[in-house]
Amino acid sequence: MNYLFPATVEDAVDILTAHDGRARIIAGGTDLMLRARDGGLDALTLVDITRIAGLDRIEIGSEWITVGAAVTFAMLRDSAFLRGRVCALVRAAESVGAAPIQAMATWLGNIAQAMPAADGGIIAVALDAQARVAGATGARWVAVEALYREAKTSALDSTRQMVSHLRFPAPRAGWGCAWQRSGRRPSLTLPILNCAATLRLASRDGTIEAATLALGPVAALPYRARDVEEFLIGRPPEDESFGQAAAMAQAECHPRSNPLRASGEYRHAIIPTLVRDALREAREHARASYGD
Repeated sequence: MNYLFPATVEDAVDILTAHDGRARIIAGGTDLMLRARDGGLDALTLVDITRIAGLDRIEIGSEWITVGAAVTFAMLRDSAFLRGRVCALVRAAESVGAAPIQAMATWLGNIAQAMPAADGGIIAVALDAQARVAGATGARWVAVEALYREAKTSALDSTRQMVSHLRFPAPRAGWGCAWQRSGRRPSLTLPILNCAATLRLASRDGTIEAATLALGPVAALPYRARDVEEFLIGRPPEDESFGQAAAMAQAECHPRSNPLRASGEYRHAIIPTLVRDALREAREHARASYGD
């Protein structure tokens, strides 16, 4: 097998194109190398993007937070800015494997596997994240949700495309996020259920101006509860509103049984608790963002 180090994103795409389906992008490799070991990787060339300048950076802008394709979960976990302003992303990063896995695995790689319960995917959907997809005809930004075709199947053509960056809106005053996860362990395994939420409040004690809510695995793809989000807008961020929202989310979701994790009935039963807790946590972070 050939192992190449392109200097730019364009070089990486050119290599993919030239190898006509027999090359793959590698960054952390924690999933890709397992596929190779088990004979599930049909590739003669690996294209290592970790030496491309800038792909290992978290860039804090006034409009967007941009994360390169080579940024690992450990980098997310250890970012002082994210820990202070986007704590849900830090907590999701801490849920992925053990410390050695977090030091190698990338946020983008986790999303590319298209698992409906992947912690990196659920938090990305809740953050309204976008992905910069580069191919032979150029690059474009698309919603992370558009990267999923079906369970365990990405909409990306991994033989001809690569995602160079993720970005999500920069946090502002009045905005807060939350992460909730139920599992046999806090990490090292896929969750029984996970949930991420954001709220934007009109003022410290004001009504909800915007909301996002993502859950998994309650459908074939990471689930964005848009009806619940619309219900919350204009309502006070109090337990009565959150209880109604949690009941709506439970009615919309249809989790399946998994013999290694939990029954569908159990998963369905705990949805309201996770949703209420996530909304309460997001509210407190949103209020705290206004300062003293």
